Amino acid sequence: MADLDRFLPDESFLLDREAADWRDAIRLAGRGLVNAGFTTDAYTDEMIATVEKMGPYIVIAPGLALAHARPSDAVLRTGLSWVRLSTPVEFGNKDNDPVSLVIGLAGHDENEHIEVMSAIAAALMDRRKTQSLATAKTPAAIRTILGS
Repeated sequence: MADLDRFLPDESFLLDREAADWRDAIRLAGRGLVNAGFTTDAYTDEMIATVEKMGPYIVIAPGLALAHARPSDAVLRTGLSWVRLSTPVEFGNKDNDPVSLVIGLAGHDENEHIEVMSAIAAALMDRRKTQSLATAKTPAAIRTILGS
């Protein structure tokens, strides 16, 4: 299991936040990455540009978007942000909209990137865990659910 305290510190969480649209939701994910020291603000712009260019492929499951961009100088170190929206937003993915959870991913090193994503993906495949994650009150509670 990835070291969630290192890759998903308290500073990277924004829980029960409002977003006007998908761009705003990605900006929140970017803020979490910046707050934790994983990226610069430029990475947030890169994540938005990726969706503008490639479409809403980042909406990988019902209600879940994995916001990311290619590795760049804007990534200071590998990490995640966790944004739970109080009101879901549309990304334009007919199969998986609306989105209420946006996970920001900044990959600095390919191996760490894969390790972190594998750990998160495994947790999110478990329906009981996803239900618990939707109501968990604190970053520590979310990390506990992900790690169990």
